[in-house]
Order: sequence, then C-alpha cells, then structure tokens
Amino acid sequence: MPIAPKSFLYTVNSQTGVATITLNRPERLNALTFEVYAELRDTFRALDTEPGVRAIVITGAGRGFCSGGDVEDIIGALFGRDAAGLLEFTKMTCDLILAMRRCRRPIVAALNGTVAGAGAVIASACDFRIAAESAKIAFLFVRVGLSGADMGASWLLPRLVGLGHATELLMTGEFMDAKRAHEIGLYTRVVPQERALADATAFAEKLARGPGDAIAVTKEALNAEAAMDLEHALDHEARVQAELMVHPNYREAYEAFRAKREPKFV
Repeated sequence: MPIAPKSFLYTVNSQTGVATITLNRPERLNALTFEVYAELRDTFRALDTEPGVRAIVITGAGRGFCSGGDVEDIIGALFGRDAAGLLEFTKMTCDLILAMRRCRRPIVAALNGTVAGAGAVIASACDFRIAAESAKIAFLFVRVGLSGADMGASWLLPRLVGLGHATELLMTGEFMDAKRAHEIGLYTRVVPQERALADATAFAEKLARGPGDAIAVTKEALNAEAAMDLEHALDHEARVQAELMVHPNYREAYEAFRAKREPKFV
C-alpha cells in the first residue's frame, strides 16, 4: 500500500530518493496526537522497505520541530484511561522509536526550532540532527512528574552524549541551547535558521547517493552491537563485511576508483 498519512505531510523526490516527513501542526508547535504517533510508527515501518526511498528527512512546519505530546489531545486525554490503556499508549510511543531505529534507511532530522519532550526523543532516534540556531532542546518528562527515561531516551542519549550529559538532560528536564547541544554531540551540525531544512536535505541526498546496503548494515550494527561483547561484535562485523564484499557496490567502488570517476551505487 502507498504511504499516505493524514496527520502530517509526506513527499518523495523520485530523482534523489529522499522522502520528507513534515509534522504539520505549526499553530501547536507540531505537538503530537494519538493519530500522529500511530501514523509516524506505521510510516517508518513502511519506509524500511519502501521502493525508491534511500534516505529520509523529518522536520516540522512553522517555527518549531516538535513540542511533544499535545496538552489536551494526549496529556489531558490520558487521565481518562485505565492502567491497560495507559500501557497501550506508552508501548505505542516506544514502537515509534523502535520503527525508526529498525528502519534501514538513514534518517536526518531538520530541527527548525523548539525540540521538546517526545520531539526530543524522536530527534535523538534519528541518525543525524541538523539544527537551526533556534533549536533549543529539552527532555521535559520529569517536569510533569514522569520518568526522564521515556520512549528509549535512557538508551539513546548516553550513546549520543555520554552518561553524564544524559543524566543532566533527563533528570533536570531543562532546555539546552543549540550551541551547547552541538558541543556535547547531541546535534550533528548547527546552521543558520533559514538553512536547516536545505542543509538536512542536501545531507540526506548525499547519503542517498551512497551504497544503500552498506549504510543499512552499518545502522543495524550500531544498534545490535550495543548489546554485544567485543568478541561477538567482531564476529558479527566479519560476517556482514564478507557478505558485502560480493555485493555489486563493492566492485563498483573499485572500478570507479580505477577510472577516476564517482561511483554509481545501486
């Protein structure tokens, strides 16, 4: 079935192979609803194998990336749920992050403004974060009486910025400006406001021109080897690397080098 979400914008550039997801509730700083969560989960699951898509950009409309769960549509509504209903919701939010990490296409976040709560975790689950200078970030959960370890944040953040910085971000829930987020490694790049989406798209296009299978295997290894000791990690890498050595892209890279031209990966 074609990917056709109703709660956000989705486009694919057939020339570059870059799919763009745009959260589209600018009047609410792109706050998430139950529908947005579910459709994002389903979209990232589909993008893992979607023909013609080689890289993904996710951004927000207006002056913010995502302010987290909508105060009325989610936070207020959750008070009417029983324990089973609450667990159903939290599992759905975690399934979104799992879908993003399992998606073998590289995901680039274009952070065009405020990145807060669940929006901060979604950004952290991306493979790269290209941030505007206005893109302050906060993991707000403890400030509303919830665990800072939400939606996989306590797994993602220490791997991005180290345990110390992750602890500060998750236990205080305070905002960090873009400059500091870049300094600690949370943001890949910080760019002028008007360039966030363009630079993120250009970065995604560069990835899309790369060897897709090799990038997918790299992402899978980064996920899997977090739970391996060195011996098992080396065995895993030896096996997948040997498999890639018989892929046409390996020969194409060699032939392109000899011919002094850019490789054309399949």
